[in-house]
Amino acid sequence: MGYRIVVVGATGNVGREMLNILAEREFPVDEIAALASRRSLGTEVSFGDRTLKTQDLDAFDFTGWDIALFAIGSDATKVYAPKAAKSGCIVIDNSSLYRYDPDVPLVVPEVNPEAVEGYAKKNIIANPNCSTAQMVVALKPLHDRARIKRVVVSTYQSVSGSGKDGIDELWDQTKAVYNPTDDYEAKVYPKQIAFNVIPHIDVFLEDGQTKEEWKMVAETKKIVDPKIKVTATCVRVPVFVGHAEAINIEFEDHLDEAEARDILREAPGIMVVDKREDGGYVTPIECVGDFATFISRIRQDPTIDNGINLWCVSDNLRKGAALNAVQIAETLGQRVLKKG
Repeated sequence: MGYRIVVVGATGNVGREMLNILAEREFPVDEIAALASRRSLGTEVSFGDRTLKTQDLDAFDFTGWDIALFAIGSDATKVYAPKAAKSGCIVIDNSSLYRYDPDVPLVVPEVNPEAVEGYAKKNIIANPNCSTAQMVVALKPLHDRARIKRVVVSTYQSVSGSGKDGIDELWDQTKAVYNPTDDYEAKVYPKQIAFNVIPHIDVFLEDGQTKEEWKMVAETKKIVDPKIKVTATCVRVPVFVGHAEAINIEFEDHLDEAEARDILREAPGIMVVDKREDGGYVTPIECVGDFATFISRIRQDPTIDNGINLWCVSDNLRKGAALNAVQIAETLGQRVLKKG
């Protein structure tokens, strides 16, 4: 017997990707419902070789459904997730709404799969921020070996992290640069994103951090270890899909680069591509559509005791969002629900 699954926000980038990944990974689905707002009612979406028509989220009864994958914003999630959870359907939420709630587990299955068992307090499990998800997959196996003291991370985040509007803005601005008769002002971003980089993601906080940077700090502590010190600079770059991160790690104990490379090669969810030659590393465009988090440029940092540098790349629509949510559902099934 399989599961009755709901995908909420099925017409968005992440919702469509959730449906793709559920089909690709042959998740044991008995019945599936694709939900959207009324303005998208009846829109067709793909699930493997099937076509689903979206149903009205407002009118949907979650009673009797096993798992709901939410891919809508925090405001809408605040309205509908408690309704689903109260009806007995376990919510896996991709928004930021519940990530910092102590009664809601924040889960990356390669890192803290046991945390799913804490879902019962609210019947909700949170998916982390896309930039955090790929980083902690790399940090955890190294932390288990040598205990991480401090992480300094600079991100290079694609416009798909802003949804369809971000993708459209990069596309339209790029065309406008090559056609001087076109004029396309910045709407999604505070400055031009085409042929530019913007050191600003989400809102500014009083201490000068952006909220995206704060998220990486808070989520890493919740998922991996509250003792780890993290500082982040998050940057939007003119790339359609795929986030990259330059990560500097300081350990309590010595860890040489060769052992770090071996540990990462054996770690779940990671693919190491690290040749010290032209092209011997992975870039965002190469990771699109892949499940793995790719690690390259592993090397000692000679400026600090027990330091390692590495380059981390992942498809943010997959590991950073849809894939991680489906993996949470798989982990929930294996550890708790045990159907399928």
